[in-house]
Amino acid sequence: MLSKVLSYGLNGINGYPVLVETDVYNGLPSYEICGLPDASVKESKERVRSALKNSGYEYPAKKITINLAPADQRKEGPIYDLAIAIGLLTASEQINGELLKYMVLFGELSLNGDIRPVAGLLPMVIDAKKRGYNFMVVPHANLPEIKNIEGIKILPLWHLTELVAVLNKEQPPRLISPQPWEYEGIPNDVSIDFSDIRGQEKAKRAMEIAAAGGHNILLIGSPGSGKSMLAKALPGILPDFTFGEALDVTQIHSAAGETKQGRALISVRPFRSPHHTASSAAIIGGGQKCLPGEISLAHRGVLYFDELPEFERNVLEALRQPLEDGVVSVSRANNKVSYPADFMFVCSMNPCPCGNYGSDAECRCSPTQIGRYLSKISGPLLDRLDIHVEMGRIQYGELHGQGAQETSSTVRQRVNRARDVQRKRYGKLGKYCNAQLMSAQLKEYCPIHPAAEELLKNAYEKMKMSARSYTRVLLVARTIADLDGSAQVLAPHIAESIQYRTLDRKYWANRYD
Repeated sequence: MLSKVLSYGLNGINGYPVLVETDVYNGLPSYEICGLPDASVKESKERVRSALKNSGYEYPAKKITINLAPADQRKEGPIYDLAIAIGLLTASEQINGELLKYMVLFGELSLNGDIRPVAGLLPMVIDAKKRGYNFMVVPHANLPEIKNIEGIKILPLWHLTELVAVLNKEQPPRLISPQPWEYEGIPNDVSIDFSDIRGQEKAKRAMEIAAAGGHNILLIGSPGSGKSMLAKALPGILPDFTFGEALDVTQIHSAAGETKQGRALISVRPFRSPHHTASSAAIIGGGQKCLPGEISLAHRGVLYFDELPEFERNVLEALRQPLEDGVVSVSRANNKVSYPADFMFVCSMNPCPCGNYGSDAECRCSPTQIGRYLSKISGPLLDRLDIHVEMGRIQYGELHGQGAQETSSTVRQRVNRARDVQRKRYGKLGKYCNAQLMSAQLKEYCPIHPAAEELLKNAYEKMKMSARSYTRVLLVARTIADLDGSAQVLAPHIAESIQYRTLDRKYWANRYD
């Protein structure tokens, strides 16, 4: 007898339906599975056999052929275990398969019939919903991941026998209704508040602007100036997460297998800080299964590189295209996957190997050493960093000053107001912050006062800006105007924005020859 059970596969973060066709017929006992299965899918034979026997069902002693359609798409992972087991029980006429035509089955089986969680459930469920499937049979441990998706019926299960009882109509399905999503607010692990940081007012102002507009930022200064501390305080001032952003981010983390252990929708912006020894595949994405890298896991959040020049040159150069396009394509011999990578890039570095160049302390580096160190950051990459901030030595009076410092909560309120203005402004474009604006859209969305335009023109000529630098200066000025509540970009906004583009002239001038 032939049975058909619907399950799902995953390519990157794109789900696709997989029809599990099971044929059980007379002949010498054998088991064949086709449809480009990987090793873990082939191993389902023994998992399913033990799960059926230990759950009180008979494993058919007949010729068994299982096809995973479409046959030209590679199938990976143990997600098809549950569908294969139910297909065998239906094809061997041990259960009634009438209700299966309404269901999509997800789940790995343990040897005793327990249904284990699977990776990538959220993007598969979202795709299934788009295709008109609305009855999802899922592992109970995966329930938090999809409980906020409206328009679907969810049947969470702990054991294979629960699904058999539902299919045989021995008990009604215990469906879970979708629950409203709740924003969690500031992450609990943010231990550094802006009020804890003494001095560095210019750097804190730059961080506020970067958070408000989603701009990339470079912090450069001697050791102990507070670069890392300021970067780690950044999550406390990031704008609120929306439900749409939470879905986008969780789909990526789900595909990477980071949501298997009962994790709900991610409701705080990611903050990823990889070590400088991380490989290109770890940062950009890839590996045997083309998994998302750090830049995709930081989507809609922050990617922080401490000690920027210590990263491998090929890693830094690979960032150029994602920083420009907000998406990364990962290609391997048998697959090509595109992942979102729209992140805020925050990086910090010393001005030289010893860290004292440009400060009051004596620099022990030769001009050649300084040039070699700075040349690790290429001109095209530097051009993509909207804001450059030099952080000097903190004075004793600043460390022991009694003046009140602004808290992260206060700064975050201003950031949220500015980001709300941007969402409304770019609503029809599908963008949410100034950093996403294209150069062709500047004229419409960045009205500039004549005096500000004249100032920008003079700076463009004297500083020999590139077209990209010009765009970045104007976008940062647009963010400063939003923080000030100004509909038009004024001369003071341009002047402040230009200040954040001068360090490449101080440190990198004539070092790319």
